[in-house]
Amino acid sequence: MSSPVFGITGWKNSGKTTLVTRLVSELTGRGLVVSTVKHAHHAFDIDKPGTDSHRHREAGASEVMVVSDHRWALMHELRDEDEPPMIQALERISDCDLILVEGYKREKHPKIEARRQASIKSGLLAPDDPTIVAIAADHETESGSLPRFELDDISAISDFIVSHLQLDIPDV
Repeated sequence: MSSPVFGITGWKNSGKTTLVTRLVSELTGRGLVVSTVKHAHHAFDIDKPGTDSHRHREAGASEVMVVSDHRWALMHELRDEDEPPMIQALERISDCDLILVEGYKREKHPKIEARRQASIKSGLLAPDDPTIVAIAADHETESGSLPRFELDDISAISDFIVSHLQLDIPDV
């Protein structure tokens, strides 16, 4: 896995998805090729009952790939297998300039902890996680010695990620 990885972590409703989508937009606007991995703690489905691909899965296919002239998607049914570790998911991502990971609180890649006032009751992650390298919050909050950003300061957070990973920004 040669693409650099940086994570956005936090409790439910902390603003992770909004932050990731805004970072993707900002960083791709700077000319980087960015991919994402989203960790879900629940059953999810990207396929709809009645479609051909759903019927293939229901019939027992372990993997189903859907391909068109606009995109392709690969669905892998775990059946009785355990959830694969993050590193295995990352190995399936094509080379890019940056992989942003949403979730995966306990993995060892560098992360920013997203904090919203609305999710403050869940507690702070950074004090117990040395892989959290900065805080992004919508309120005053303890950050210890870590850099703290406003949750909506996408430019500054992007600058921090680029600097932290020493990414080369292409001339656009």
